[in-house]
Amino acid sequence: MKNAPRPEAHPLAADLGARLLRAGCRVATVESCTGGGIAQTITAIAGSSDWFECGFVTYSNAAKTDLVGVPGDLIRRHGAVSAQVAAAMAEGGLCHSRADYCMAVTGVAGPGGGTARTPVGTVYFAWAGRDRETTTRRVDFDGDRAAVREQTVARALAGLLDFLPARPPDKT
Repeated sequence: MKNAPRPEAHPLAADLGARLLRAGCRVATVESCTGGGIAQTITAIAGSSDWFECGFVTYSNAAKTDLVGVPGDLIRRHGAVSAQVAAAMAEGGLCHSRADYCMAVTGVAGPGGGTARTPVGTVYFAWAGRDRETTTRRVDFDGDRAAVREQTVARALAGLLDFLPARPPDKT
């Protein structure tokens, strides 16, 4: 199937689900450049409704503001593709859901839209938790639009696995 999640992302999502399920925790996503690809990868797993809360696709700047509360002045000051906006997206996802953790991505998948400061392939990630300080990371990917998006999905999932405490708080 052409739009199926990449096989390498499935084990990451399954591992994430197992860890969250054991801890009784849930995750949300706030996605821009992936257009819901992270949520699609997660929900391809049977039973993910036990640990996946919701996904926000905030492709436009207005959606980032309206759906998850990213301040418009933050977008104007730093640009939609920035660590500051990624962090605000992840934190907003927590505020607008019942999730315990949230991952957010914003980037330039291409083929156009890049600048000297944020060339095509630039993606900012953020991982937030109700019990953790938000972490951000910039990654510069190579490849076409599909490759950038696929790599972003896998990196977002791997990043949340790294972000989770070794032993998430037991909520059961």
